[in-house]
This record gives sequence, C-alpha cells and structure tokens, in this order.
Amino acid sequence: MTVSRRSLLGGTAVALAAAGTVPGRAGAGPGDGQDYLIGCGMADITGAVAGQGMMGYSELDQVATGLLTRCWARAYVIVDRITGGRVVFVNTDNACLFQSVHLAVLQRLAQRYGDLYTERNVNLNATHNHNSCGGTAREYAYSLAASGFQRNSHEAEVNGIVAAVAAAHDRLAPGTVMLGHGELHDAGANRSRVAFELNPPEDKAEFPDGIDPAVTVLRLRQGGRDVGAITWFATHGTSLTDHNTLISVDNKGFASYRWEHDEMGVRTGDGPPAFVAAFAQTNAGDITPNLSVAPWHPTGPTEDNRANCALIGERQYRAGKSAFAAARPMTAGGVDAVLRYVNMGDTAIDGDYTPDGRPTRTTPAMMGAAAAATSSEDNWNTQLPFLFEGETNPVVTALGGVSAPIEQWIRDAQAPKLIAVPLGILPPRPWVPLVVPIQIVRIGDLVLASGPAEYTVVSGLRIRRVVARALGVPLGTVLVQGYANGYCGYVTTPEEYVSQQYEGGETLFGRWTLSAYMQEFDRLARALAARVDPGRGPAPLDWTSGLQPDLLPAVPPDVPVAGYAFGAVVTAPAPSAVAGQTISVTFSGAHPNNDFRTGGTYFEVQQVGGNRRVFDDNDWCTELHWSRPDGQPAASLIEIRWTVPAGTAAGRYRIAYTGNSRDSGGAVNEFTGVSPEFTIN
Repeated sequence: MTVSRRSLLGGTAVALAAAGTVPGRAGAGPGDGQDYLIGCGMADITGAVAGQGMMGYSELDQVATGLLTRCWARAYVIVDRITGGRVVFVNTDNACLFQSVHLAVLQRLAQRYGDLYTERNVNLNATHNHNSCGGTAREYAYSLAASGFQRNSHEAEVNGIVAAVAAAHDRLAPGTVMLGHGELHDAGANRSRVAFELNPPEDKAEFPDGIDPAVTVLRLRQGGRDVGAITWFATHGTSLTDHNTLISVDNKGFASYRWEHDEMGVRTGDGPPAFVAAFAQTNAGDITPNLSVAPWHPTGPTEDNRANCALIGERQYRAGKSAFAAARPMTAGGVDAVLRYVNMGDTAIDGDYTPDGRPTRTTPAMMGAAAAATSSEDNWNTQLPFLFEGETNPVVTALGGVSAPIEQWIRDAQAPKLIAVPLGILPPRPWVPLVVPIQIVRIGDLVLASGPAEYTVVSGLRIRRVVARALGVPLGTVLVQGYANGYCGYVTTPEEYVSQQYEGGETLFGRWTLSAYMQEFDRLARALAARVDPGRGPAPLDWTSGLQPDLLPAVPPDVPVAGYAFGAVVTAPAPSAVAGQTISVTFSGAHPNNDFRTGGTYFEVQQVGGNRRVFDDNDWCTELHWSRPDGQPAASLIEIRWTVPAGTAAGRYRIAYTGNSRDSGGAVNEFTGVSPEFTIN
C-alpha cells in the first residue's frame, strides 16, 4: 500500500531514533522552556543593476537596465542550549548559490568566527529567482552567460551573506522553534509532464497533480515574540520571465516582502528587522509558476507576468502564514548537521540504488541539446531556435557536440542524451563543479537533505525515502533542500531522463545522477544516525585561482546629460495622480554601479511635510530604469516610476534621488536630486 505524503504530514511525529537521541539531553534543560538560542538577520546582496548580464535564463541579451526590488540574504542561527550544537540556514534572493560563492563565504566566516561556523553546519541556499545579478560565479559555465566574472556583484553577494549571518549571530537570544505543515495547489504546475509520466505508478501516486503541494514552515520565537519564519515550497522563480531586465526577487521574494513589510511594518534602513521571513525551495526542478504551461508563452494565472509574480507570491505567503499559525512544538529536540563532498563526475553506484539493480557510474558533466534549447514553458525566447526539448538535430554536429573527443563510456552513461557541450572536460578546467557537497541538517523533527542541484519532485521523493529510512523518521519530516551550497544543474529520475526534456538535458552527470545522490545521501544519513564522522571526502576545486575573464568593456567616467547638472530633473512628474496611476520623473544621473547603495536606497518617495519616506527602491510599487541618452555614451538617465498603491494618503509628494558619479581619476562623489512636488488625490 502506498502512503501519500499528505497523510504523513497529518500524522503523529515519532522520535528521530538514533538521529534524534542526543547524549546528555534526557532530563536536561534550561528551565525556562526555551530550548534554543534563536537569531534572525538579513542583509542586502544587490549587485550591479545596470549594464551587466542577469542570472537565471543564461541569455546574453538579458542585460540589467534597472531595479525593481533589492535582493536579500536572510539568515537564521539556531543553537541547542543543552548540547551547544548549532546550525546556520541562509536563504538568498538569487538564481543560484554557486560553489565559488559558498567557499568564499565560508572563508570569511572562518576569519570572523574561527571554527564556530563551518561547511558542516552552514547551509546556504537560493530562492532561484531568475532576475538576479549575473557574473557572481567563478564557474565558467555560469559566468560566461553574463559576459564573464563580475567581481563587483560577486563581492556584494558574498559580503551580504556574511553580514546576514553576523546579524543573526549578534541577535541570538533564548527561544523556541515550532513546525507547521500545509498544502498549496495553485502556485505551480509540472512543466515536464511527459517525463513525469514515465515514472512508476507508486511514485506518481504520491503526486496526483504532478506537483509537490507540501508547505512546511519553521516558526521561530524569542520569548513570546515571533522573530522569523522559514517556508519551504516547490515552484520555480520564473514568473517575471526572460522579458524582464530589472533586478528583482520574483515570486518568493514577493512573499517575503508581503510578510515582512505589509504584516510586520519593516522598512529598508529602519534598523534591525523585527521579523525575517524566508521562502525557500525544495524539489522544484520540474515545477513552473507559469500555470498555463504553454510553450514559448509563459503566462498564468493571467497574461501579465508582473501580476502573475505577485499572485504566485501572494499564494505562497498566505499558505506559509496559515502553516505558521498552525505550527506546534516538535517532538524531538536539538540540532545537528553533517556534510561530505562527492565527486559526481566519477561515482561508482551500487545496484541497490538503480531501478534495474545493476551497478553503474556517473560521468563528467555533459550538457545536452535539450538543455541548450531551454525550458519552453518558462521562456519567451530561445538563444538556439534550431534546438528543441526531447529532440535531436544534426545542426548540433556543427557545434562540436557529436564530434567532440568524448570517450565511449561517457556516451553510454549519458545516453540517450545528445551531448552539446562537454562541460566537465573543457579546458582549462571543468566549467562546472564536479566535486560537490551534500549535507543533512536536522532541526528538531525537521530534516533537510541538501544538495547543489534542481531536483524534480519524484527525484526528491526518492532521496527523501532513503534519508527517512536511514534515520528512522517519517517521510513527511524530510525535505529536499535544493539549490544549496553550490550549483551543478538538474537531477531527474532515470525514467524521466530518457525523454530528454530540458531537465534531462541539464542532468549533467548522466542517466544515473539520481542513483548516485541516493547512494551518497544514504551513507551520509547512516553516519548521522550512528554519530560517526563520514569524512570530508574529496576536496572541491579552488575556484579563487585561475583565469577569470570579464568580457564587458570598461564603463567610462560619468558626465551629466548635456545641458543639465548631476541630479537635475530632465523630465518632471505629472502634477497630480490617483491610486493606480504611475508617476514618473527622470534625472540627469550617474551609472548606478558606481555605488550599489548597499543597505540604503537609490531613491525615496517622500511625503512633503517632515520629508517622511513612504516608499523606496525596495518596494514593489517602484522601479528604477537606467539608460544612456542618444549620442551620449558616458551620460546616464535615471527614470524613477511610482505606481500609486490603493490606500495612499492624499497629499503632496516628491521623489528624491541619490546618485554617485565617478570622475576620470576614479573618485566617486555623491549628489542628490529632488523632483518637483506633485499631488496624490
């Protein structure tokens, strides 16, 4: 008999067997009912918002032209007050948490905290929004998609993550952790149903709609006050699509914004946040938020991608808040974590982990033609229109795909994939990580099996089964935390892989990639249960050394728009507006990348009378657009748009812009500009 995941979520939790039995816990306690130290923090990780490539769709012509919302790292430190064990969970508003970023963050945490926060107990993961700053990776496959490594955005990301952890660490105080469950059925659809249907009936029975509807929430409290929430749900961050060129945080970021701003009254720059709400991924590899699931027409519930982003985000926010309200104390206590590196480019796999019972192996990373074709349900455009999901094409021969020097055993293990780009054997070093970390984090009853990839819902199910069995815990208490501590493509089941949809083409290590992960997660979970050190495994590649190409031309020193000074108004706003209308003002500005205004803002919407800020560049009702005036390659036009929300108080308003110009000597100088006042009726 197959027991569905939702029935487990409603069942009674059982003890975590050996994994939950912490020597010295029985009968011990701090005496105040608060078994943990809890700390929550967030910090700005926004990088270049103008003139540099974006990350998510790997489209060379998707170059940032401004800012819709800032990107954030949300960090949570949880410490067992009895054993002293601690874990750090960081959720970032970006497409991928690359291994080169992971290693850089760990180095800086070590410099600051010694061996307190290490690769074993720190989990860094991404929301997987497809509109973050590009070029933050040192891995060639991902940096070259943004015209090379962009150190400014890389540093913004690394520094912001470290700052978020530091903020959470500094706010540690006695508290409690509660666990809530729910379901959400209208925020995702399976975009590769043809592949999903190839799975065995017992797997498909777990997901009647082809999606994983589970919503899981950790409710974090200090004393009697809620200070944070982490909500897990599987759906892609592709609501804004590849037509968007504004840096933003997509649907999960919108959900965080709703909870933190509209519910808790948080404002950028107002000091430490009162409440930190992260919306993390799980096994979202084949799940799209574009509910229409229409090829090359990513829409649904509406035809407006911006509206869809808010709608899908709102649904996650409401589902998360409902599970949060229903959260209950956990049966098991304590925290623990274990991590090991695995060479996914060459892993021997026991037959116990393959569908046919035969031993096999993985290969160095190979990108398939289906991956180069892109996911048709989440894109308006394709860079290679002659390639299609699930199909082969002789044109690939001209790209070197079928004539590249690839050994036959690799072709056999990758079959039926048509190899387009042999990423794992390209010079001067692999273009994606081959040695990658897998990690298990336990927080009370909740277990996170964390890996550096995009797991389909059924591949996630199989990993969860392996981990749950090894730890002796209910399946419903185990989540796959994808997009964690690195990035190396997708993971499909061997059955799904055969259809070579986009996800199969991006399953880089061959048809048996999932089997390798199942084997290694099983070994890791057994080590955690037995409380033995599994060893670090093979060392990951040092991504800090070696050639890092930057193919973008240097940005010239700033000059003001002809006929205007820096900060002058070029186009004034309309004299009045009502709710639903958009106010626009254009300034003679400077290149936004001269100063990212980290932790601050590029502009404010101010209510006249005390210069009270009501909105800024982190609000969903505002936008910053950057452009060059015709024939002026060193001047910048900064257009700021404010769509007046319903409920805005009537009165007089203005928009204040802060820029930073860079002269020919490299000196950067701040200036301001203020629009004429206008009336909101």
